[in-house]
Amino acid sequence: MLSEWTAECSLDAPTLVVPWSTDVQEGGPQAKAHFIDLRANPYDIAEIVEAEHNTTLARALRSLNATRSPFLTAKCDTWTLSSSEQSETLEALRMELLLHEEEAHFGYASYIDLLWRERSVFASAHQQQDRLDRIVRRAQRLPHAEVAMECILRPAFLDLSGPLEGFAVTFYLTALGPDAEIARRRWELAMDDTVALLRSKELEAARGSATIDAADGYPLRVRHLGS
Repeated sequence: MLSEWTAECSLDAPTLVVPWSTDVQEGGPQAKAHFIDLRANPYDIAEIVEAEHNTTLARALRSLNATRSPFLTAKCDTWTLSSSEQSETLEALRMELLLHEEEAHFGYASYIDLLWRERSVFASAHQQQDRLDRIVRRAQRLPHAEVAMECILRPAFLDLSGPLEGFAVTFYLTALGPDAEIARRRWELAMDDTVALLRSKELEAARGSATIDAADGYPLRVRHLGS
């Protein structure tokens, strides 16, 4: 798997703000996209539109928000790439993956915003960079030659029970294929393997460490962001 990470932490870089809500309208009445407290209420995943008809994404979100996961998830989305609409994007990725042209007519992509639960890690760009180095090295050994993973370190601001400044990671995963079905299947397999990597024991929060979703022993209401 092609795997790398970059940082977008300049003063004018976009900041992930948690919590948030926004108006959305897709051919029907206007509604609000907002947090769903997936850690406290796992069954509320049914309210996340992006995961409603995508069992692989739903499984990833459940795993990444599980009790022993080192992460909380924020925004997420998936989309399809086609040569007729995103030819430049597909061509650039095909060249990076060293694939033949016939292997890159379609793509399937996703992103998930991740927040490290351990407070000391959330607040430290240096600690996150060290962990991203480990994640990238391990991801490069995954047997997915038609898939690219990119992680972007960016500023984050949380105000759950009090303001916290730190950093988040946007995790992108894109798979290419000769047709849309094969591209999506390759993405599904790579997503399962990558989430297993992110849930590895070495990335878990240290036992007894303070986390961003707990204060004075009481859980905070951390909500999942539907995008």
